[in-house]
Amino acid sequence: MPGDYSVQHRGDRGAYERYLAGMDASMRQKVALTAAHFLCVGKIADLGMGSGSGSHAFAQLYPGLDVVGVDVNPEMVSLASERYRLPNLSFVAGDVAARVFEPSSMDGLLDSSVLHHVTSFNGYDRDAAARALAVQAGQLRSYGVLVVRDFVDPGPGQVRLELPATDGDDSEDPTRCSTAALFRRFAKEFRKLSEQPGFAFTDLGATTDGFHSFDVSHTLAAEFLLRKDYRADWDTEVLEEYTFMTAAEFQRCFEGLGLRVLACVPVRNPWIVKNRFEGKARLSRNGRAVDFPATNLLIAGERVPSGEGVGFRETARREGGSFLRLEHFLHQRRGKVYDLVFRPNRTLDVVPYFEVDRDIMVLARRSYPRPILQRRGDPSLDGSSPVGYVTEPLSVVQEERPLGQSVEQLLASAAGVGPDRIRQLFPGSVYFPSPGGIQEEVRTAFVEVDPLFVERAMDPTSGCSTSGHIRALSAEQVLRAAQVGGLPDARLELGVYELFARLGRSLGPWLGEALQPTEGAAPRRAAPAQELFRRPPRRAFVPSQASADPFLQVFTVDFEELGHEGRVLSKPQRELVVPRTRSEGTVMAAVLRRYGEGLYLGLDDDDLPAVQAFEGRSDVWTTPAWRLPEDVNDLLRAESFLRERLLQEHGISCGQVWSLGGRYHPSAGLTAEAVYPFAVEVLGEDASDKPLTFVPLDELIQHAEQVVDGHLRIALWRCAHGSGLKP
Repeated sequence: MPGDYSVQHRGDRGAYERYLAGMDASMRQKVALTAAHFLCVGKIADLGMGSGSGSHAFAQLYPGLDVVGVDVNPEMVSLASERYRLPNLSFVAGDVAARVFEPSSMDGLLDSSVLHHVTSFNGYDRDAAARALAVQAGQLRSYGVLVVRDFVDPGPGQVRLELPATDGDDSEDPTRCSTAALFRRFAKEFRKLSEQPGFAFTDLGATTDGFHSFDVSHTLAAEFLLRKDYRADWDTEVLEEYTFMTAAEFQRCFEGLGLRVLACVPVRNPWIVKNRFEGKARLSRNGRAVDFPATNLLIAGERVPSGEGVGFRETARREGGSFLRLEHFLHQRRGKVYDLVFRPNRTLDVVPYFEVDRDIMVLARRSYPRPILQRRGDPSLDGSSPVGYVTEPLSVVQEERPLGQSVEQLLASAAGVGPDRIRQLFPGSVYFPSPGGIQEEVRTAFVEVDPLFVERAMDPTSGCSTSGHIRALSAEQVLRAAQVGGLPDARLELGVYELFARLGRSLGPWLGEALQPTEGAAPRRAAPAQELFRRPPRRAFVPSQASADPFLQVFTVDFEELGHEGRVLSKPQRELVVPRTRSEGTVMAAVLRRYGEGLYLGLDDDDLPAVQAFEGRSDVWTTPAWRLPEDVNDLLRAESFLRERLLQEHGISCGQVWSLGGRYHPSAGLTAEAVYPFAVEVLGEDASDKPLTFVPLDELIQHAEQVVDGHLRIALWRCAHGSGLKP
């Protein structure tokens, strides 16, 4: 029986307009988080569409999509129908927890900030969300996609929550009371529609700097922080319970419904973090600061046919392998032994593309099984759940055939694209995804093909229940998804950036944090971009025996691939690279400084054995990056570690630090390494044994093809995108 949603009504039209304006402000991020997971043709529904602006955006961006906005509130449907009119757009009234469409009829369903209404207005029954998702999953066809963007429970445990006590009075009036006083009121009326609203907390008293401390559960601290600024509509907002599932619970729910999870990523809206959290609240546990709660979670899952897997679990591991070989090289000047894992053969990434309605589309391999990413390993710094199936470029191991023939054979066998449907083919650049420890080279080829909204299963070569399937994706939306952590594979992102540069196309809006370093002094060491790649070559390495304390090790790992009912579908075996004493997390810094009219990026002049193995020279320009110690287990500690290392190694004192898009996996076939990219502002620069060389960012973009370090490529392109530079 549908819940009673009438209590959500926000009163007069002015109240509605305030609510809709608030939703519209986040619409671009909503589209970025979701659209990369949908095909650009077919039929999708925006469930609980609110203002209808997101539905309108999808319909406008993709004329081939039949978009239906659905909302339980007839007034919302009426307002949206008046405001937005397109041939491929319609709006209907319906309850997202009940069946709106025929079974197996939809290509995509989107729940954006609606499921917490289902639980809140059905007696705060958390299982109501799972039941609603089950109904929705049944309306998807095979490989149809369900995307949820909603609040997320940060998980169990107590925290100390410190709130300002001097930013208002001590009353309970939301329009004028202090934040600390508002918390006390919230503790009395949370879950206001229940028989016993409110919750218990411990008052720890005032601090010396005008804050007040409370001991409270992490979940309830998040509930308050996420709503504390909605004071004008407080009486409505306090009815709702936001945090009805953890990320892990979402993932288990999806997999139990036969939905293969493609992304499960907490999202931190940078504007909210900067303007509503930082300096206006403090969270800690056992005396150590705790990350602010995610503002949303994105989870995307595709409905798989019977017999295909939804996830992997590790069952056994043993040291050593037969495919990967661990080698060692001595840096003659430093006296340091570097470990290097050798991967035979060259990887050729193929990026087929075509243009429709001025939008560049790329064909990519979706849901390719990568069990390594779901091995038993370190928890993610940002709270993301590991996924075992990823979207990545079409690729082939290039052996004896030349590039052109290799590409033609791949497209014919994988996508059914014969040579007669290829309009042009041109080789791209070559780079090393993670040259600090992996001897792997990637070459990219770009192929313009006749428009083809294909969905085609790949040949069964993975040893799993699926080898993925090919789908057409909007190239611009691929970049947006990468900005918010919805695209874990780095190679597809880099391919799209290079394609846009070659075609002279705009990168579209940047949806991450604005990169705005302040004006500073002239760099100690600067160089024009054209000089970087003219220096005399160096050779730093000679073969060596392993050191007494090797950094890397190779494991052979046994996995089981599971269907949604828990049945074992396959037992793949993979070899992977793991650090012995460090975590699988890497922190990367794009060091930015503004001087005069220009924006400069700091580069490290390094030597790496993987580069010497391929190019015969070891010198390479990189961006500062470090594997993290095992005790650095959240974003706050990662930022602190980054600041310390930049100062110690490069003499860089950091000012502002920005998240530089979502985390990424540089080589998902070999390692579970996850890279967390940051951009940092140079506040000061001291003398150092390893000074950075600062290069104008706009010049460096013009020489991007000569940048061979994969991490620097990500830093370069994301910084250019975030600062508004044209490729």
